[in-house]
Amino acid sequence: MVNVIFLGPPGSGKGTQASILAQELKIPTISTGEVLRKEVENQSEIGKLAKSYMNSGELVPDEVVVNIIKNRITDSDCQNGFIVDGFPRNINQAIVFDNMLQSIGKKIEVVFNFEVDENILIKRISGRFSCKSCGAVYNRYFKLTAKEGFCDNCQSDQFENRVDDNESTVKSRLRVYHNSNIELVRYYEKNNLLYSIDAVKSVPFVSGRLMEVVKNFPKV
Repeated sequence: MVNVIFLGPPGSGKGTQASILAQELKIPTISTGEVLRKEVENQSEIGKLAKSYMNSGELVPDEVVVNIIKNRITDSDCQNGFIVDGFPRNINQAIVFDNMLQSIGKKIEVVFNFEVDENILIKRISGRFSCKSCGAVYNRYFKLTAKEGFCDNCQSDQFENRVDDNESTVKSRLRVYHNSNIELVRYYEKNNLLYSIDAVKSVPFVSGRLMEVVKNFPKV
């Protein structure tokens, strides 16, 4: 069994790597946003509680979010482990999360911290554009279409950018992320759980490194 946390700023590629590692280990990836939406859609008791905060414009309390995650990781498909993608986001969430895991006899074995130079992150995010027709994603710095103005997949000439993928918004998001992530890194370092990953490397290189670390666990 291996229970993993992926930490990393927007654009670091942790979502892609979580999907690859989950497939290799045959364990699920848990996104707090997805499990929260599912509980709200299912109108479960905890989902109704979360929705009451959302409807009033308040942040869902950490304890509620962690209990929603608890419901998810007690499902049968998590018996061999799980990957939590992008949670916790601050030190209080980390402490509440650890306490919850301890209460059900589980623990986190390794925390992967995805590190990417900020200038590269800004280009990765602000340079993104996608095909309106099929959703294929490109980047004006790193991945242009093979034929200018036409999607490689469906040949559509209609593209779009996310409104919040502009450089100033990206810089603001990264500043908020780094301010909270410093404490998280220290917290997991102190508990000998943190493993930093150079996420600038290629997707196959990073995924190979992740597998190497997990396979050698608990020697990490």
